[in-house]
Amino acid sequence: MGVESLVALGTGSSVVVERCQVCEAQDLEPILFLGYLPPVNLMPEIGQPLGEQPSFPARLLRCPRCQLVQLGLIVDPRILFPPDYPYTSGTTKILRDNFAELAQECRTIVALGPEDLVVDIGSNDGTLLGNFAGRHRVLGIEPTNVGRLAAERGIPTLQAFFDRETAQRVRAEQGPARVVTATNVFAHIEQVHEVVEGILSLLDETGVFVSESHYFPSLMETLQYDTIYHEHLRYYSLHSLRYLLQAHGLEVIHATRIPTHGGSIRVYAARAGALPVRDTVAGLLAHEARTTLDAGSLRAFRERVVRAKLELYGVLLEIKRRGQRIVGIAAPSRASTLINYVGLDEGILDYVVEVKGSHKIGRYIPGTLIPVVEESRLFEEQPDCALVLSWHIAEELIPKLTRQGYRGAYVIPLPSPRVWEAA
Repeated sequence: MGVESLVALGTGSSVVVERCQVCEAQDLEPILFLGYLPPVNLMPEIGQPLGEQPSFPARLLRCPRCQLVQLGLIVDPRILFPPDYPYTSGTTKILRDNFAELAQECRTIVALGPEDLVVDIGSNDGTLLGNFAGRHRVLGIEPTNVGRLAAERGIPTLQAFFDRETAQRVRAEQGPARVVTATNVFAHIEQVHEVVEGILSLLDETGVFVSESHYFPSLMETLQYDTIYHEHLRYYSLHSLRYLLQAHGLEVIHATRIPTHGGSIRVYAARAGALPVRDTVAGLLAHEARTTLDAGSLRAFRERVVRAKLELYGVLLEIKRRGQRIVGIAAPSRASTLINYVGLDEGILDYVVEVKGSHKIGRYIPGTLIPVVEESRLFEEQPDCALVLSWHIAEELIPKLTRQGYRGAYVIPLPSPRVWEAA
């Protein structure tokens, strides 16, 4: 399956999805179209001469057979994950805490000794593997230069895209893996069946595969259309994940919803019959069965997205009518979708602030001339209002910024735009 099942556009960089990426069904149902969006990690440096920037259609489709929700276009990963990829997972506290909790939970599910190997696919700066290092053997697989940060921290990292060939190379050099993790990356890789086969070839007979991905039911519940961008090829439910894994002889043995990225799902899988299945699996499947994504709920979701866009315009218009300044807080990948779909520019947002050390500082938000600057500027200049682009962690972020000295108001864009006045 994979690219052979799809129809190439002829540019060599994009593939139109005409069949489901998991089950190959052809009757895919359109859910939402967010327009033509730039890749979220193509961020030109401030001051560079303006040149052509690519943009690609962001259309969301649903498969009625396996329930997979997916993008209608696959963009060349070399465009989406450039060598100077600016995202580092270690800068986000909620992710650091999540990875520590994952490592602790993992040890309750599978026995891990000092010689056992833990492999992380899409290991980024090594934050997850840092929770296993020193107690077990670890190896990160990361295609971008961010992997060098992990190596500097003492996390062995192979700079490569993950596929079956990479898996076989790792097994030949390191032996089989006891645990393979793929957090916020399992929905990113194009040929997902080849990826699963690669994982199987890498795991030992009683090994465990752990994935974390955006959870589509959570996306709908909290209207997180801003998590739709071209890195995320698939938006899983447990039903669609189980369908995929079962096709390769893997059995889901534990599943839980987690708060990362505004609502994700963590799934443990092993070879069928190798490990006991926990009650969490049946419980989450039953919950999904009660909240089936029928045509009416999907239509309502699309209408809510449109209303949220218009309502945000209204809130920002009133602020501008008062002659007040607005800046943005944080530049996660989701900020690019929201800014480009809503149509914000440097005339509306003066700049977006990021924490010191972020590799996004000194660059523009994709598709705009909105600069990303260091967070200290927020406290020095005290702009009137701050649009919280990391709104999914607003309850954690806003009190922190207020304690640090920001005295302006906060605008929360989703799920329903509102103004949060500083205490």
